[in-house]
Amino acid sequence: MTGILWNLGAFLLALGILIAVHEYGHFWVARRCGVYVEKFSIGFGKALWRKVGKDGTEYTLAMIPLGGYVKMLDERVEPVDSDRRHMAFNNKKLWQRSAIVAAGPLANFLFAIVAYWVVYLIGVPAVKPVIGEIAPQSIAAEAGIESGMELKTISGIKTADWESVNMAMISHIGDKEMVLTVTEPGNSYEIEKQLDLSSWSFDPESERVLTTLGITPYSPKITLVISQLVEDGAAISAGLRLNDEIIAIDGESVTDWQQVVDAVRSHPQQALAMEVLRDGEPVALTLTPGSQESGSELVGYAGFAPKVEPWPESYRIDLQYGPIEAVGKAAEKTWQLVTLTFDMVTKLVTGDVAMKNLSGPISIAKGAGMTADYGVVYFLGFLALISVNLGIVNLLPLPVLDGGHLMFFAIEAVTRRPVSERVQDIGYRVGSAILVALMAVALFNDFTRL
Repeated sequence: MTGILWNLGAFLLALGILIAVHEYGHFWVARRCGVYVEKFSIGFGKALWRKVGKDGTEYTLAMIPLGGYVKMLDERVEPVDSDRRHMAFNNKKLWQRSAIVAAGPLANFLFAIVAYWVVYLIGVPAVKPVIGEIAPQSIAAEAGIESGMELKTISGIKTADWESVNMAMISHIGDKEMVLTVTEPGNSYEIEKQLDLSSWSFDPESERVLTTLGITPYSPKITLVISQLVEDGAAISAGLRLNDEIIAIDGESVTDWQQVVDAVRSHPQQALAMEVLRDGEPVALTLTPGSQESGSELVGYAGFAPKVEPWPESYRIDLQYGPIEAVGKAAEKTWQLVTLTFDMVTKLVTGDVAMKNLSGPISIAKGAGMTADYGVVYFLGFLALISVNLGIVNLLPLPVLDGGHLMFFAIEAVTRRPVSERVQDIGYRVGSAILVALMAVALFNDFTRL
C-alpha cells in the first residue's frame, strides 16, 4: 500500500510540474502577443485553490490533475466588447496564433534541456559501454563484434554510457541495419561495424534490446563469497556466515553464482546440502530456503548475497560538466530523446512497433515512483523523458491537440482563409475519438502488466 501511495504521489508531482510547464508556455507567449488570458488552470473540475492576479487572470488549481488549460479571450467562444477585440486570440495574426499554440510543446522541450542541465551539473555516475560477452551466431557476432570492445557511436549518435546505447538501439526497431563504431581493448582507433537487422526480432515489453542482438554488457565478476546476510533469514538459520565461500550444493561443485541462485529458487521449503569453505576449512551445512511469490510461481529465497569485485577505475565515468558545457550536453541529450520519441511514434503508426508497447498513466506512475526512490537526479531525468514525450504527443496532427491546431493554421496559410468551423468541429470529434481509443489501449496495456 505504501508503494502504491508513493508511486501515486510521485506521479502527481511529475504530472503537475509538466502540465504547469506546458500551459505556461502557451500563457507566456499569449501575453507577449497581446492576448488577454482569462484563466490559467492546472487540473480540471472543482477548484481547490484560486487567485485573481493583478493582471486580471484567474489562477486555479483544480481537483482532477490530469491536464490543464489556458483560457484566452476569443470571439469564437463568447462575445467580446469592441474595446477588447484587439486582445482576442482569434483576431491575432496567423504567426502569433501559431506561436501561442506551438509554445506549449516548445516549453516541454526547453524544460527537458533545463532538467538535464541540472542533472549534468550535479553529475551522474555511469560506466563505459564495454562489451562483456557476445552470444555465438548472434547478430552482433556475425557483424564481428567481440568481447572487450567499447561502443562509441550508434548510427552517428555518441554513446558515453549504457543508457545512451539502449536509447540509440531501440530507435532502430523496424530498420534494416545498424552501424556501430567501436574501439578494441587498449586501442583508441575506432572501427565501424554494420549489423544486419533484417532478421532482428525485438519485443520491448519482455526483452532487452542488447540481449536480442547477442550483447552482454561487461560487469565485475560475482564471487561465491557471502558478503551480506538478511537478519532472521534462512541463510543465518542454516549457520552460514559472512565470508563463507560456497563450494558445493547437493554434492555438485559450484563454479558460478548463477548455480547458487538456480538451486535456491528451485527448492522453496526444501532442504539443500551445502558445503562452504570457512577459514580454509570445508564446512557442511543444510540450507532450507524460504519461499516467496514471483508472478504466479513460488520460488525459494535464502537471504544472502555475494561479494562482487569492484569496477575497474578505467571503466568508471562521472557525467558531470561545468555550467556552460552542461548546456550543450543537455541540448544534445534532449535532441536524442526528441528523435527517438518521434521515431517510435512513427513506427507505432506504421506497425513496426506493436500497440501493446504503448504505456499509460499506471506505467508512468511506476516509473515516477522508482526514479524518485533513486534520488533527485534520476527523477529529473525521468521528468525530462516524459516532458519530451508530452511535447511530441501534443504535436501530433490531431485537432484536439496543439498539432491539430497548427495543422489548421498551415492550411490557412496556404488557402489564405481560416478552416471552416464545420470542418474543425468534425476534426475535433474524430481527433477526440482517436485519442480516447489510444488512451484505452494504453490503460489496457497497463493493467495487463500489473
